[in-house]
Amino acid sequence: MLSGIRIVDLTTVIFGPYATQMLADLGAEVIKVETPGLGDVSRYLGSGVPDPTMGSIHLTVNRGKRSIALDLKQKEDAAVLRELIATADVFFHNIRGKAIARLGFDYESCKALKNDIIYVHGTGFGQDGPYADLQAYDDVIQAATATTSLLPRVDGDPRPRYFPSLIADKIAGQFGAQAILAALVHKLRTGEGQQVEVPMFECFTSFMLTEHLRDATLAPPLGPAGYPRQLDPARQPFPTADGYVAIVPYTPESTLRLMTLLGSAELLETPDYEAAKAKGEHMPLIYSEIARKTPAKTTAEWLALFAANDIPAMAARDLDAIKDDPHLVATGYFRRRDHPDVGAFDEMQPPVRYGAAPPRDLGFAPRIDGDGEAIRAELEAGRRKRA
Repeated sequence: MLSGIRIVDLTTVIFGPYATQMLADLGAEVIKVETPGLGDVSRYLGSGVPDPTMGSIHLTVNRGKRSIALDLKQKEDAAVLRELIATADVFFHNIRGKAIARLGFDYESCKALKNDIIYVHGTGFGQDGPYADLQAYDDVIQAATATTSLLPRVDGDPRPRYFPSLIADKIAGQFGAQAILAALVHKLRTGEGQQVEVPMFECFTSFMLTEHLRDATLAPPLGPAGYPRQLDPARQPFPTADGYVAIVPYTPESTLRLMTLLGSAELLETPDYEAAKAKGEHMPLIYSEIARKTPAKTTAEWLALFAANDIPAMAARDLDAIKDDPHLVATGYFRRRDHPDVGAFDEMQPPVRYGAAPPRDLGFAPRIDGDGEAIRAELEAGRRKRA
């Protein structure tokens, strides 16, 4: 899909590498520029592998890339990066603006090397605001976007808490990949490169407030921010005889089918339910009734009944059980591979399928500077050809 597109990737940790890995999965050549010796810190996220520089998260977000180690404070290595940028379609970094300018790789400097370069700056915050120079990590962005206020509104514990995922990094990465693809389309149509800014704070604010800004969207606000259905304390997986199950009675039709299946259809005709429904506050009554009835059967028994009655439901699984999910097994989502440095590991496959592009073999995540010699040789060959 993206064969022939070269991306020079000077990003670290999750945000940038997650974005460029999605593009590598689509066939782009991604050259990962790392610090000599230590490399990207994401290499050390995960444990139990023979080589500590090849941690499990590195395997997940850097597959299919090439690695070259460059110390950009050294004149010779900076010259190599300039040569690489001159051969690239995209240059992507997440270094703060003043620091990248000191290194000599701000947009204008890179545009002088390649007039149509797509220059992508992954930032913590938009560069025209008062937070422009602040550092940003996932926890910081979760706090700044009020994400840490959501769990307290659900369970009553007043302490702000993080969502247990690097969700801000990954969402910003998806925005980054989308931005690069849009800029590539623009370049194909017009021949123009451009500068692109992908700020984590703004990206994740957009993601979180899509539903949670709610009636505060209006001017003046007609109600407080926060989507009640998501913040309802009763909206939890329901207990069964041997576990828990997620059930979503989302439409009036599925609610009626579910209540009928539970033997509770009369609830929908009570004055209390009608009064609550008129105010949009009826779901707690539904959730309470579901929780009262579901312990009577096992998860498997309920799932069979729900499937037969077209009621959306799934078992609430533990993380360690996901790799054995029968659907993911049947679709080949996890593929066991043998990495030359790490050994056997289970690799997630790209989730989106394209009818016009057959599945491709995904390259392994590289060692630090694993392709440095080859990349330098390619640049040398290019110099000789131009001479």
